[in-house]
Amino acid sequence: MEKKIFCSLASLVIIACAFTSCKSSKPGTSDKTGMAYNKKEYGGFAVNNKFKRGPGPGLVEIEGGVFVMSGSAINTPGQELSTYNRKRETTVSSFYMDETEVSNTNWLEYLNWIRTNYPTDYEYYYNELPDTLVWRRPLSYNEPYVDNYLRHPAYQDYPVVGVTWEQANRYCAWRTDRVNELLLRDQGYMTSFKDLNGDNKNGTTVPVNAAASQSNVPFNTTIYLNNQIDDKGKNAIKDLNPKGTANAANGATTATTGNGVATRNVRLEDGIIKQPYRLPTEAEWEYAALGLIGNTEYENIAENKIYPWNGLGLSSAKKKTRGLMLANFKRTKGDYMGVGGSLNDKGGITAAVRSYLPNDFGLYNMAGNVNEWVADVYRVNTFEAADAFNPYRGNFYQDKKIADPMTGRLEKDKRNMPVLVAAQTQKKQTWAEKQAAANAPVDSATVNTYADQRGYRDPAGDLYGEITLVNDKSRVYKGGSWDDQALWLNPATRRFLQQDEATADIGFRCAMTMLGASEIRSTGKPQFTPKAQKAFNSKKR
Repeated sequence: MEKKIFCSLASLVIIACAFTSCKSSKPGTSDKTGMAYNKKEYGGFAVNNKFKRGPGPGLVEIEGGVFVMSGSAINTPGQELSTYNRKRETTVSSFYMDETEVSNTNWLEYLNWIRTNYPTDYEYYYNELPDTLVWRRPLSYNEPYVDNYLRHPAYQDYPVVGVTWEQANRYCAWRTDRVNELLLRDQGYMTSFKDLNGDNKNGTTVPVNAAASQSNVPFNTTIYLNNQIDDKGKNAIKDLNPKGTANAANGATTATTGNGVATRNVRLEDGIIKQPYRLPTEAEWEYAALGLIGNTEYENIAENKIYPWNGLGLSSAKKKTRGLMLANFKRTKGDYMGVGGSLNDKGGITAAVRSYLPNDFGLYNMAGNVNEWVADVYRVNTFEAADAFNPYRGNFYQDKKIADPMTGRLEKDKRNMPVLVAAQTQKKQTWAEKQAAANAPVDSATVNTYADQRGYRDPAGDLYGEITLVNDKSRVYKGGSWDDQALWLNPATRRFLQQDEATADIGFRCAMTMLGASEIRSTGKPQFTPKAQKAFNSKKR
């Protein structure tokens, strides 16, 4: 009887809470001011309460966590210390990473875009051409690769090589803009590609608002977010505060549809624009290559790895594929692919980017095929001193150059990209300092103090050419390749090359920062459930 009475009372409390102050505040209402979001009458402050994150094209999710950097290292007698980092417990944030290496087709798409949008800018096109001469060796006949590897369809799905670290970074920036432009145009926030290119039913271009004057201006994410590209599509976002937008410091503009509704550009706060594609850090790359998530349960790693797969072997133990190599590498000094009639790794040089088995994160060729550029500047003992959270060496801080300090408009180069200058301060300037700095000559000493921390706590750059070949342009590459023996397949191994040099065995893949919660999938996992906040009703106060 007592149990029934208790249950009845509990039910009454729950019902009462549903109609009184126990009620949670309405979605889209400020818990600090009580004002509703996304309402014109309250100033039009726009908040996206339905944001769902997701990777850009080609990327897979990598849930971060703790691991031992260089923990998979194999101690081989006589091996140089510089092959590995110092072993150190490190935490990597969750991020996205390319499922495969960037292929020749991917790079040719980049070159085609340059040729289409800058038909007379031969320098731009030439600077982004891979160095196909990397195939030439004095005592090898590799001329067919010089002529065919990049462009012939026989190699279209093979990883691009002959690209420098600098070219790889420029590709990442280009890819960022193309992906964001596609999202905006396909969803109608900007004029669609179909309308811009005259592919509608009437065969004519249908400009929307100021799109006609923008159609020949290559899209750049930063310039667009700063409201310096005026192109509103049929589904452009309604501007709930056009007066505030028109008077914004960055010189933003609004457009009015045929129905008299004011619209605006997409903002970062809308959650539509993707984060920049970039090279992964060395820590991210090594963490992703190991794929220990497949061996982990309740924070316990059942089995460590020395390769992206389990076990000590290099060949498959499965019945149907027994004996086949699990990566594309050189078995001995002269064995690149095995005996005719029974090829072991089936690749004399590189292989298609979707070859062999993916690791537990779903990433292909994280060992072998081609080495891969990572973002870091090389030092022998980088991770002996680096931060334990997202360790990285190579920070070069830059600011966007302001064309008009009063409106915040950015200066653009001839390719509609923001002009970047070395950072001159390590903290936010006051308004007066910002105005004064806009027209002041740059103090090189100040710039060097704050802009470049690639050699942080390490004077190696001053000794380049005297006692070391390492400087601030020495970049790390990892993973092993078709031209390397098994030692280099271990994810902990590392080498370096100058950022403006290229080889026939180095390619790359891109990464992207993941924003928000570190946990990717919470279903079925224990969670703390916070109480709903109380609603505020201004009419009853």
